[in-house]
Amino acid sequence: MRFGLVVLMCGAAAVQAVAAEPPLAAFRIDGDAIHAPLAVGGADAQRGRDIVASRDGNCLLCHAIPETGARFMGDIAPPLSGVGARLSAAQLRLRVVDQSRLNPDTVMPSYYKVDGLHRVAPAFRGRPILNAAQVEDVVAFLQTLK
Repeated sequence: MRFGLVVLMCGAAAVQAVAAEPPLAAFRIDGDAIHAPLAVGGADAQRGRDIVASRDGNCLLCHAIPETGARFMGDIAPPLSGVGARLSAAQLRLRVVDQSRLNPDTVMPSYYKVDGLHRVAPAFRGRPILNAAQVEDVVAFLQTLK
């Protein structure tokens, strides 16, 4: 019986955690970019690299990014080597936030979007894949890929 109580309590805590998620930061799209950072404070390229290479971002599922040192990488999306030389931080930010704004047929997930999504597990509804600070960390890392 104690186990059942723990599960019930953990479930209630998870519901509270979802309800306590901070609202998404407001942003403005200008053309193909979001110029203003989503989070205040310094972005960290190393944290961004860790997100890109981990299951948090899951970027390597589709993209090749040799700079991560990962052994297995995807090849269904463009390789990201050199992306920091091709796109500005503002352009990268929009692509991470919601690539579907630029390409409605993309299979890339919208990492900072909660509305208009389909087939989202109940525990993840109303929560973006990455928070604002994580988006900025990923953008900082991608900017190092010159």
